[in-house]
Amino acid sequence: MHDAPLLVDITAALVVALIGGLLARRLQLPTIVGYLLAGIVIGPFTPGFVGDAGTLRQLAELGVIFLMFGVGLHFSFQDLWKVRDIAIPGALIQTAFATLMGIGLTQLWGWSLAAGVVLGLSISVASTVVLLRGLTDNLLLNSVHGRTAVGWLVMEDILSVLILVLMPGLVAGTGGPDWNGLAWTVLKAAGFVAVMLVAGSRVIPWLLERVAHTRSRELFILVVLAVALGTAMGAAMLFGVSLALGAFAAGAIISRSHLSHQVGADILSFREAFSVLFFVSVGMLVNPRFLWDHIGPVAWLTLLVVVGKAAIVIVTGLFFPRPARTFLVVAVGLSQIGEFSFIIGQAGLSLGLLGDEQYSLILAVALISITLNPFMFALRPRLEKTLRKVPGFWKHLEARPAAEATDQDARDHVVIIGFGRVGGHLVSVLRSLHVRLVVIESDFERIEVLNRDGTPALYGDAANSEIVAHAHLERARALVVTVPDDTTATLIVTAARDLNPSLPIFARATTDEGVRQLARAGARRVVHPEREGGLELVHHTLLSLGFPLRRVHEYAEAVRDDQYDVRITTDAEHRSLHELLAASDSIDLVWLDLGSSSPLIGRSLADAHVRGRTGASVVTLMRDGKLVPNPKSITVFAAGDRLGVIGEPDQIEAARALVES
Repeated sequence: MHDAPLLVDITAALVVALIGGLLARRLQLPTIVGYLLAGIVIGPFTPGFVGDAGTLRQLAELGVIFLMFGVGLHFSFQDLWKVRDIAIPGALIQTAFATLMGIGLTQLWGWSLAAGVVLGLSISVASTVVLLRGLTDNLLLNSVHGRTAVGWLVMEDILSVLILVLMPGLVAGTGGPDWNGLAWTVLKAAGFVAVMLVAGSRVIPWLLERVAHTRSRELFILVVLAVALGTAMGAAMLFGVSLALGAFAAGAIISRSHLSHQVGADILSFREAFSVLFFVSVGMLVNPRFLWDHIGPVAWLTLLVVVGKAAIVIVTGLFFPRPARTFLVVAVGLSQIGEFSFIIGQAGLSLGLLGDEQYSLILAVALISITLNPFMFALRPRLEKTLRKVPGFWKHLEARPAAEATDQDARDHVVIIGFGRVGGHLVSVLRSLHVRLVVIESDFERIEVLNRDGTPALYGDAANSEIVAHAHLERARALVVTVPDDTTATLIVTAARDLNPSLPIFARATTDEGVRQLARAGARRVVHPEREGGLELVHHTLLSLGFPLRRVHEYAEAVRDDQYDVRITTDAEHRSLHELLAASDSIDLVWLDLGSSSPLIGRSLADAHVRGRTGASVVTLMRDGKLVPNPKSITVFAAGDRLGVIGEPDQIEAARALVES
């Protein structure tokens, strides 16, 4: 067997993380809890297998880079600007007071000021993953309360990046902070940001577009990885700033590009995988014995994070014109710490500002607060009832409620996936009918065509649920999947059904098995082009044999309802066939062709007086391949017309003689 310690460590970490994550989800807890516990299991403080913490910590650096790249990629000044009146000052106030409370608590424990500052900053920022999960699970993500919480978190993300930039300035001797070093750090960070804004904002999107034109998925993923890692390493080596800032800047630059959704989808797997290793490596630093021996400080710091931060947010609400319920949602959502706390703590550890035991305290509080966060959301209604009972408090908190903002995102639209021949025709029809639509397409040249026409379009592989989520399916009127691959279509339909269980979904299939798969996945109607062609032949054949149009249509629909399986003869098909036979037995419908010598040419239906002269009735007309049911009396016959005539056999023969005489 090959000696591959790195492979063993990665395998053990991922397997244990998988088990921990599954257990956490089974208990309806965030998966981060399971990953942290997995790290404890394979850490040096528990019996059994012990992973190489140093090796996993190096891999965890990739997790930090991809986490920060993802934060930058989803960073939105627009979201922050919508709630700027509360998110910006609120986040600053909450961060400042939480940091001061953390410093005050550590001073009682006899910590150094620098260590207290790092701990205070660590507990002041919440976990993006945990907050979004809590808002989604409680159906609050798209509410005004949820948008305020997200905007607040965006501001915290900005503050966290600034903290990581400025933290080296906290490294000082006995004389206090190194102000010269701090100024030099700020100057280098400013230089890096300037380079990214001037050069990076032009080079990176240009490079992505050039690679997108190659239509190579592998090259596109490769350039995304190169940009994320290359920018992070360049920031660290050339400007001396943190890897986290470099990765965040690269993501923020790409977020302004119309390719950002596909970049996010392609980086997702790498981000999730290395983030798992990051959380496992963090958990390996937790010493359960230390937590037990220091249960008092753990309890006090947990109380500060869970209760203290929530109290700060609620009291802040007394000074801002927002609904009281908004501050309750923000309070329970931010009453935890997570990935940014780990990153800030690790930075403090590497700079010598924190000791291992002090960092373990942060990890323990993160683990407990993340575990408690779902229960905080569940307690929100009870918290509201309690605050309403406080004399005058709720009235003052609700004194100046603000109206809910109007969501300007797409709604009541049709989402079309695929802009080929089928999708292109559908887009043309819907545009002519002034129907709002969004197109998702993986061919960049087609995206450019849609952009020139002013049609909203997303570039990316719709089989990735993250791309589909950006189409706002929860507010769409319908989804049409035209991609010619059954597996891809099934993945899309499954993801769409999860996002909106009541959404009408219409999909295209290329095989009989694909029809069944898409139907099981939740498509309302599945179209098989080859089967549709066969049904059209059946349709025209039966009409030419004189069967009633409505009955022929009902039979075709019965076959479609059986998912095109013509070997199945269900009750619906039996009934449709029986009605076809019954209709043909009781009355005949015959198609009569008008030749160039027919005496009816040039005469209207009223002038020809077919029914009065023969007893047969003209019920339909076929002209230039188009069916005209129940033609009007002013309809003028022309050569080449086909008349659909019903009546008794002798009446039909009389009509035939009239047409052909």
